Amino acid sequence: MITTQQVKIFDEKISNAKSIVLFAHKNPDGDALCSVAALGHLIELNYGKEVLCVYDGNVPDNLDNVPFRRNMHYYARVDDNIDVDVAIVLDYGIRRDIGGPEKFLDKAKFVIEIDHHINNDKVGNLCIDDEHAAATGEIVYELMRAANWKSDSNVNDLLMFAIVTDTGLFKYARKGRVLNIAADLVDAGVNIQRVINDLANKPRKTIITEASVVANTEFFYHNKLAVAVIDNKQYRNLDGRGETVLGLLGQIHGLDYIVLLKEQKPNRIGVSLRGRFKPVEPIAVALGGGGHEFAAGAIVNDTLDNVKAHILELFKGVIK
Repeated sequence: MITTQQVKIFDEKISNAKSIVLFAHKNPDGDALCSVAALGHLIELNYGKEVLCVYDGNVPDNLDNVPFRRNMHYYARVDDNIDVDVAIVLDYGIRRDIGGPEKFLDKAKFVIEIDHHINNDKVGNLCIDDEHAAATGEIVYELMRAANWKSDSNVNDLLMFAIVTDTGLFKYARKGRVLNIAADLVDAGVNIQRVINDLANKPRKTIITEASVVANTEFFYHNKLAVAVIDNKQYRNLDGRGETVLGLLGQIHGLDYIVLLKEQKPNRIGVSLRGRFKPVEPIAVALGGGGHEFAAGAIVNDTLDNVKAHILELFKGVIK
């Protein structure tokens, strides 16, 4: 629940700020990118302030047509000498997952964080966090309502994009609150069919690569664990996330755990973990990462073979 005091501090800091920078985690997914864009536009609508929205890494192709996508700036093209009165970081998980925009944290006079990940090492001076929220977009919606801000159709669309992507089309909605928010957004005019159709929009090379990765997946521990691998050459054909691979493998009967290893660079492996009704967050923590109970991840600086071997050993003590 967002408190009156949190809204008051947010309002004071934004009202007095001359420069505001917003960003999320590296390789932003729909929740990260759309939450940043939605909050940025809400600030412009309600405070008359210009904001700078930045990102690092790859943005999924299926987000090309979301509102204000062209207003997102690659962090390395932003002047390092700009003053930052307020930095707002959303959906970041842990500090090292922010990537390049982390430099704005150190420059900012005040930092606001808005997140739904479990994190015991906060970066914000004001923390508007809710680990029970299904998406950061859900928290942005709650903040909008608590502050009594005016909205528009673009904001509503962005919040629906955020919620739909992070709930896996509502599959991971553990509480009814996010469904109520989605219903409110539909009643406000959001065309949910169009939102979902817009997300099903990828280049041919991406679909072919995802299909190949799924076809070559290995299974371990009596088919309870699936391990899919995207090597560096294949990684260039993807959007940095691999959610379709995880989604397809998650439909296999009898499978408890899914691991996706992404060779982003030599000796830099992105690890995505999913559990079908069984937690994977402890595995992510053991790898130096984190996330949610049933969806988590990490970045490991080691060879692909070593990371795979380590993960198999970690699951050996989990799978009965």
